[in-house]
Amino acid sequence: MIIDIDRLPRKGLKIRKDFEFLSVDLIEENAVFLEPAHAELTLKKVGEEIGIKGKIKTRLSFTCSRCLVPFEFPIDSSFDLVCFPVEFDVAKEELDSEDINKLFYYSRKIDLNEVILEQLNLTFPIKPLCSEDCQGICPVCGKIIKNGECSCVRNDSDPRLEKLKMFIKDKR
Repeated sequence: MIIDIDRLPRKGLKIRKDFEFLSVDLIEENAVFLEPAHAELTLKKVGEEIGIKGKIKTRLSFTCSRCLVPFEFPIDSSFDLVCFPVEFDVAKEELDSEDINKLFYYSRKIDLNEVILEQLNLTFPIKPLCSEDCQGICPVCGKIIKNGECSCVRNDSDPRLEKLKMFIKDKR
């Protein structure tokens, strides 16, 4: 959905819309949309600046980083951005904390699909986990540990440290 800056009403614009994205558009490789992304947006123009306040709700399926089991991940996120014309972009060597909420628009248009997709990607966890206490899979048999302990005998010591252990025993 493209917004023409010059046609934006003085009182602002409110948009409620479901955005359909492909799962390949997401930064998380194994994420899959379970429902469209519903967004409620308010756009206001102040001079050349465009303020965008919004709320995004959707449900995604992620794959747990530890046990490799798919799990549902609900998103209910709010954001507050300011868009400037690209001419206002000043080359900086470092970003300030206030630069995080700044966007730039080109050709007097803002693509809301890009804004929503970016905000969705920013809500993702760095390492998706089905639960905080997920113990993952058994390194020997591959059984999911949360489904019950396996009967594998595990040697938890690192073979690279065996010589060190022998060295310590000799010192005693």
